[in-house]
Amino acid sequence: MTPSKLLMTMNAGSSTIKIGLFAVADGQPRNISKSQIDLRADSLKFQMERNGERIDINMQAEVTDDLSAVIDETLTMLADHFPMDALRVVGHRVVHGGETFTRPVRLSDDAIAAIADLTSLAPLHQPQALRLIRAIGHLRPHLLQSASFDTAFHSTQSDLVRRFALPRTLHDQGIKRYGFHGLSYQFIASELFSRAPEIASGKVVAAHLGSGASLCALEGGLSRDCSMGFSTLDGIPMATRPGAVDPGVLLYMLGPLGMSVEEVEDMLYHRSGLLGVSGSSADTRDLQKDDRLEAREAIDIFTLRIAGEICRMSATLGGLDGIVFTAGIGEHQPLIRAAVSQRLEWLGVKIDEAANAANAFVISVHDSRVRAFVIPTNEEQVIANEALAILSKSTMP
Repeated sequence: MTPSKLLMTMNAGSSTIKIGLFAVADGQPRNISKSQIDLRADSLKFQMERNGERIDINMQAEVTDDLSAVIDETLTMLADHFPMDALRVVGHRVVHGGETFTRPVRLSDDAIAAIADLTSLAPLHQPQALRLIRAIGHLRPHLLQSASFDTAFHSTQSDLVRRFALPRTLHDQGIKRYGFHGLSYQFIASELFSRAPEIASGKVVAAHLGSGASLCALEGGLSRDCSMGFSTLDGIPMATRPGAVDPGVLLYMLGPLGMSVEEVEDMLYHRSGLLGVSGSSADTRDLQKDDRLEAREAIDIFTLRIAGEICRMSATLGGLDGIVFTAGIGEHQPLIRAAVSQRLEWLGVKIDEAANAANAFVISVHDSRVRAFVIPTNEEQVIANEALAILSKSTMP
């Protein structure tokens, strides 16, 4: 049956584009295809999953600043498999909404300009989303576009949590904790309410563990704290980012060590974290197979900081009822979950080894005071839901 409406989601990473295609059925978007393009590849491939089958298609377009050729070819290839004349809206993930955007929006010229004005707050991520927004606008100028913001979910945090202990004038200028991975946490909160409502209505820490990693304190499904603050560098160690660093270290690098701002930025974003500590890999799967002291130390620092952040967030929440592991590492790596949980046994976390090894939904034993869960995240579904809501409003009489 040919769908009457299609929605498309676009999730821009620093070097990848993830594309979701959704058919609207009974007023709900249902995913029918997932695609990805790695812009770093010497020869671009359009990698598509459909009905459990993966299709790799060589692309002819070259990567340019505006990405118009890549997106044009992408739309053409999708039209070979789906009725793209039914496409009604494209929803984009935008990392930073600042104080301007606390909910999804329809993308007008003014909204796009306001998103661009926030680029200095997310210099590696914001431009990538803008490239896709502008490319779609150029190729399909009459097609509705929407934006969903990673920071928006965290707008429920208190001013106390969001404020740095810096002069108040800086806070008033926007230097505050914003929080990120909000689309992921929004999905996790909703999914937990569906599957374990008694836990979801209480105090929960969700751990989004991937190459970028953070934690979020949830109370009744609302964000109360996030390990990432002003930038995506903050919080726990990540694949190539360090997490929280003493500001004095940065002053020392910029002063006595004579490093430039550009050199420090490159080190913080690309040469730190698991890669920096291990000296070999940013991938926890590789590090778990590596017997070298440096590799073991990288894993230990990662799990120690995660456990420590869960404890800090328990103080924000005033207690803890559950922990949720999600994203690539959180969903698929039992050894990492076990190492984190072992450090939290004193807090009342007891893991069922067999359930954990099977990546089960509930991985804690029945008498664990703090319940532990594994929930696959789905940011694209949140973007699609919000895009459909905006489409519905735009077509109301």
